[in-house]
This record gives sequence, structure tokens and C-alpha cells, in this order.
Amino acid sequence: MITSQLHPRDQLVATMQRIYRLRMTTTSGGNLSICEPDGRIWITPARVDKGALTPDDIVCVLPDGRHEGRHPPSSELPFHREIYRRRPDLRALVHAHPGALVAFSMCRQLPDTRLQSHVHQVCGRVAIAPYACPGTQALGDNIAATFATGADCVLLENHGVVVGGRDLQDAFQRFETLEFAAQTLNRAATLGKLNVLPPASLSVDTMPAYRELPAHPSTSREAELRQRLCAFVHRGYQQRLLISTAGAFSARLDGDEFLITPRRRDRLELELSGIVRVRGDACSAGQQPSRAAQLHAEIYRRHPGVGAIINAQPAHASAFCVTDTPLSTHTIPESYVVLNDVVKLPFLRIVEDAAEIASKLTLEKSPVALIANEGAVVIGRTLLEAFDRLEVLEATTEALLLARPLGPVVNMPPSAIDELRRVFSIA
Repeated sequence: MITSQLHPRDQLVATMQRIYRLRMTTTSGGNLSICEPDGRIWITPARVDKGALTPDDIVCVLPDGRHEGRHPPSSELPFHREIYRRRPDLRALVHAHPGALVAFSMCRQLPDTRLQSHVHQVCGRVAIAPYACPGTQALGDNIAATFATGADCVLLENHGVVVGGRDLQDAFQRFETLEFAAQTLNRAATLGKLNVLPPASLSVDTMPAYRELPAHPSTSREAELRQRLCAFVHRGYQQRLLISTAGAFSARLDGDEFLITPRRRDRLELELSGIVRVRGDACSAGQQPSRAAQLHAEIYRRHPGVGAIINAQPAHASAFCVTDTPLSTHTIPESYVVLNDVVKLPFLRIVEDAAEIASKLTLEKSPVALIANEGAVVIGRTLLEAFDRLEVLEATTEALLLARPLGPVVNMPPSAIDELRRVFSIA
């Protein structure tokens, strides 16, 4: 379902359900709005359970201040209206209280979006607004004044966050990406010094040009791979292994031809027809593959046994990507058997440095690489194997982070590792 094509009422309900399901708001917290060109504002209601919101609950506020609907509008309507007045380029707002961003707001600090280039690009400028009582004109003035400086995301002191966008999907994706960044930073703070990218690395977003592949009849194998790719992308999103704005999945069709997720498409809204077929420097007519397609092509070329590849930035693993802390897989048998030894690489671009990244991966010894300030690259013989590795990577890094307050981690002894190599035929 493409939510941007729905009526504003349905967009607001679908987006609030998503935010609530991902535990980024509470039953009573948060509000969303959409501003139409004629000045009408569609907004979530006051005092209605966010977990059971329906289209009939949404309120339409007319330009003259009157409202239509069975509920009063959110008590935060004043700041929505004032932001739209001062920032006519914004047509939708998301306000909520997700845990990591609330932590930053309580400490009156801004999350550093330079930890990853896609985070920096998606979130835009982040600022903080002074505290004022919720629902008051003073709060509306503080927030709107901060947006008026050119901010796209505004933290509210001791409160939460407000994020604007050209439409509701754009605002939600900024909101989700900023919360992901805050979660990653929170976890990384327990590991050591944060490494951020310099301005030159943040401004590059190379996208190779692709010519059109000639049309061809779809095979049953291609149809099956499309279904499996969509299913695993949706599962990965639900498992919080990726967010709406980041992550690429691919599966080999034959030889150097493969299917891959598209560029800049909401991962939860991915459909079978959105999957892109790629061969060399050509792709399906009228489509654009993920920016990682060139890297995936290079991996498939170098490693004939690889059948699937995943790029992802899960929050716990990403914490290791933005610090120098080594990642040990000698913690429990599953981690070593599934991941073997994870390679940590310096910052490399997934387009320009595709050949170097591909050369560091092997199915036998190094099926997972963590790229500094970029994320994880995972390979497998099958899509299931690659996805399992991604899950185990995130579970391993989460356990390592959870163990830190308890004391030093004790790895399995070398004799146990030798036994695992022998029993599970690990090279």
C-alpha cells in the first residue's frame, strides 16, 4: 500500500499506526498533520487512543479556524498552524516522543547526524527549541521560530521532537531516520569515542547511470525471488533490522543478472513490481535500482557462490560501525558458526569503492563486513542464509552492548573455537 496516494485521513491513520506499532509514541502522545494548498489542516484528534485511531477520528481544521469532525483537534494545533504559516514549503508534520530522541531532549543535546551520510542527507538541519508548556501559544511560537531558521527537525527541550516534510511520508522518514540515529548514538556512547564523517564525505551521493534492459518474459524463478525479496525486506523492517530510508536486498537470478530493491522507496511499502532486474550497466526499463547495485554486481562477479546480498544499518551493529571498538564473534556458538569472523573496514563508499569492499568478503571466512560510518554488508548462498546472518549480527551486537554494564565479556576459549570449526566444517 502506497500511503502517499491515500486521502489525508487515511494517510494520518496509517502513519500513526506505524509509529505506534514501532513503539515511537504512546496511547496519549504525539500528533500528526497534513496541510493542503487551500489552507485546510488535517490533524489527529485530542484525547483519542493512538493505538486505535480510525479515519473518522481525524479532524479537518478550516482556514477560518472552524473544525469538522467528531472530536476536537489536537491540543498542539497552535504549533502546527504556526509552522505552516512560517514554513509554506512544509506540508506535513510529525510530533512524537520516541525514546532515544526524548533522551536527547532531556539532556538538551542534538543527535549528530554526521554518523552516516544517508542520515545527514535525509534529516537535513536539526535544531532545538526552548521549553514551553504543551498546548500553549508560547510552545507554538518557540517551535515555529526554530523552523523559521531553516530547520527540518526540531527537538523540544524536555518534550520530544517535531519533524516537517514536503508530504507526510517525507516527514515520517525524516522522523524515523533521526530516531534511528539517536538510538545508534546512544548505543555507541557505551563503546567509546564517536567517529563522524567530514563534510567532503557527507556531500557525495554518487548514483551510477543505467541503460534499459530489453524486455523479457518473467520466469517462475524470477517470480519466486521477487516474492522472497519482498517478504524478507518486510520482515527485516518489522524486526527493526532496517528503516524506511536505508537498506538494500538482492538475489542472483543467473550469472551476472540479479534482482535488487529500488532506490529511495519506503522499505515497508515495497511491492513485487518495484523490484529491479539488473545486468551489468542495464536495469529494468523505467526503474532505478538501489545505489548499492554496483557493489552487489561486483560481489556477484567475484564470488560465484554468492546467491544473495544485504546492505543494512541495524542500530546495535551500527554502533560498532561508528566507533573503533572491535566486534568479537567468539561469544556464543551461534555467533561464531553463523558469522565466522566479522571484518571491520574503514569508511569506504559503496559506489566508488565497490571493488575494494567486494574483495574483503568471502563465504567461507568473512561473510559479513562492517564499514565505518556506513553499515553492514552480508552475503549468503541463499537469501535465507544472508538474512539469518543479518539477524545474528544484530543479536550478537545487542548482547555485547547489554553485557557492558555487567562486566568484562568472557569469550569462548580457543579450544572451543577449534571444536566449532571441526564440528561445523568451518574453514
